[in-house]
Amino acid sequence: MHVRTALPFGTWSATTRLVTLVFALQILLSGLVLFYVYAATTREVEAQERATVTELRDDLVAGFQSGGEAELSRLIAARLEGQRGADVVALLAAPDGRIVAGNLRAWPASIAPGTSWRIVALSPTGHDHPHRIGVVTTALPGGLRLLAGRAVDNNLRLIRINARAMVAALVIAMPLALALSVLLGRVVNGRLRAVSATAEAVASGDLSQRVTRDGSNDAFDRLAGAVNIMLERVDRLVGELRIVTDGLAHDLRSPLTRLKSTLERARSETREPAALTALDTVAGEADQVLAMLAMALQISRAEAGIGRDRFIETDVDALVEDVVEVFGPVAEDQGVRLEATGAPAGSARLHRDLVQQALANLVENALHYAEGAMRITVSAQRSIHDVPGIALVVADDGPGIPADRRDEARRRFARLDPSRHSAGAGLGLALVEAVARLHGGNLSLDDNRPGLRVTLFLAD
Repeated sequence: MHVRTALPFGTWSATTRLVTLVFALQILLSGLVLFYVYAATTREVEAQERATVTELRDDLVAGFQSGGEAELSRLIAARLEGQRGADVVALLAAPDGRIVAGNLRAWPASIAPGTSWRIVALSPTGHDHPHRIGVVTTALPGGLRLLAGRAVDNNLRLIRINARAMVAALVIAMPLALALSVLLGRVVNGRLRAVSATAEAVASGDLSQRVTRDGSNDAFDRLAGAVNIMLERVDRLVGELRIVTDGLAHDLRSPLTRLKSTLERARSETREPAALTALDTVAGEADQVLAMLAMALQISRAEAGIGRDRFIETDVDALVEDVVEVFGPVAEDQGVRLEATGAPAGSARLHRDLVQQALANLVENALHYAEGAMRITVSAQRSIHDVPGIALVVADDGPGIPADRRDEARRRFARLDPSRHSAGAGLGLALVEAVARLHGGNLSLDDNRPGLRVTLFLAD
């Protein structure tokens, strides 16, 4: 029985998890690449600006070393005049803070001599608004202080534009990554759907189905080949099982039938009461062996999936009424009220003979083992726990079965009566469970408070 519910992340389908994983990896990879490009670009731009300003500082220091303060002042004036449009900043300050040369009105209070690189907001002479300027400073002999710098506003703006472009690229990459992930998921799902469809067809009883191979010899193609090999073996085994079970039924029924005929002849030829009693006992045992054989074969064939080709549209309510009618006189003789209850369930496609036999087994078990029961109800209902199908329920108000022994009751030849006083082979519930599996359903034993409630669920 398959229950469809809202799935949390941990139980998403494999295809959904694959699509999510591929999408997340693509976005993560794209983000890492874009971040690396942004960081590398920022470092390169900053390194170039720093190298340019450091080179300017070194040239000015070299001028000071060759010609002193006067040469340095001349060189600053020449550089500022020659690179007026380049937003170059230079400043030479005396120990007392007096400006000796340069295009700043005062030494920036936040910058100490010996600063290797720093970006600050300064307003060079001739500019109304502060600019972001990368500066380096040097302490010169005699207490002089030298500052060299260059406006980096344009480069910072370029970095911001680059960052926005990368964010936009990441946003654009998301739907593309999602589309590629969904496409990959559909390709994978399409390849797996062929295997799933074949498995469902085989589960429905069509053992001739095989997965189509495309000859690519990839993982999916090899999977299809492995599944086909498995299906070939299953088909062969089921065919052999059908031959064995049919042969077994014929081979065992024939001697048992001859045994019954011999018993009948012997019974007609004797008049001794003791002999007649013995012959009747042997005939009864032979009938029970035949019944056990027939039921065991039914269980084996149902568990092998044999019989799905005999599913027909069946009036479930009429089937329930037929079973109640057959067992009604027996129940009445035992002082038990047997009745059909519940709303009409309509019709369903099922193996009518097997389902009727299974339902009869449940009613018969209730009559035999529900000691002290006064009422047995048989009902059919559409779906159970919102799962489509037919639920056939037999409930009694007898002693029930302890919860710790319900699994034992399902096993073949299991008898909860340790002394085995009651008749039966312990195959009733085993057949019911096999019929449930044949129909894609299950069998459940529950407390009826009081008594036992047995539910045979047949999935659509």
